[in-house]
Amino acid sequence: MNRLCEVFEVHRSSYRAWYTRPKGMTAQEQHLRGRIKAAHAFSNGSAGARTVARIVTDEGTPLSRYRASKRMAAMGLVSSQQPKHRYRKADQPHIGVPNLLERQFDVEAPDKVWAGDITYVWTGKRWGYLAVVLDLFARKPVGWALSLNPDSELTKKALTMAYESRGEPQGVMFHSDQGCQYTSLAFRQQLWRYQMVQSMSRRGNCWDNSPMERFFRSLKTEWIPEIGYPSFEEAKHGITDYVIGYYSQFRPHTHNNGLAPNVAEKLYWNAHKGVAKMT
Repeated sequence: MNRLCEVFEVHRSSYRAWYTRPKGMTAQEQHLRGRIKAAHAFSNGSAGARTVARIVTDEGTPLSRYRASKRMAAMGLVSSQQPKHRYRKADQPHIGVPNLLERQFDVEAPDKVWAGDITYVWTGKRWGYLAVVLDLFARKPVGWALSLNPDSELTKKALTMAYESRGEPQGVMFHSDQGCQYTSLAFRQQLWRYQMVQSMSRRGNCWDNSPMERFFRSLKTEWIPEIGYPSFEEAKHGITDYVIGYYSQFRPHTHNNGLAPNVAEKLYWNAHKGVAKMT
């Protein structure tokens, strides 16, 4: 053993101290881990090593960020805070599609103008991407899809749901931003098959698609937990409950004079049928 210590340049006293160290966890270590676990639970699972170290230190037990990080990893404690999100830049040039809508968001009837957009939602281990299609007449979401990939397949799936659930309407104007998911050849071909007219916001101008921005703001502030969802499936069920249930059936909307989207549409169709019978 003396020879090995010389080869690896380890002092014999250091080796002896390591070899004779207590094999079990000391009472001091158990106490420290207990404080770390309590601090993590107190933060509702949102605290990382830096915050945990500060909490434990403020309670009278000195703890560095690095010691906290090591022990949190050993106990399987991780921060549930959402990491920063960054969209990948498109690798294809933008195609010329005019802004036919021109912020004329007040639409006279359902299934005349639809708007689409994508947002991101934390799904436990990674970001999920939500594509929504909104009928601008009553601000009713008519199609949506959730995926781990923000590609044109996502936007196509949301558009297909909208098209089929609304009885395959003809001549709808579809408005969106200039994201690559909406400028892709696959998505534009789908619009052509559905006989829809494409309109796009000006580059970098979120006000050109403000109804979608408003819908996503409501979704995130009213419904989605601050730390996101613990899993993809829970995110899917939670968002569906909001879109189909609370938002469409019950939530008052200023645009509809305080009526929920479903109620506003029902009043329109009842009035429309009455006029049709009179004529």
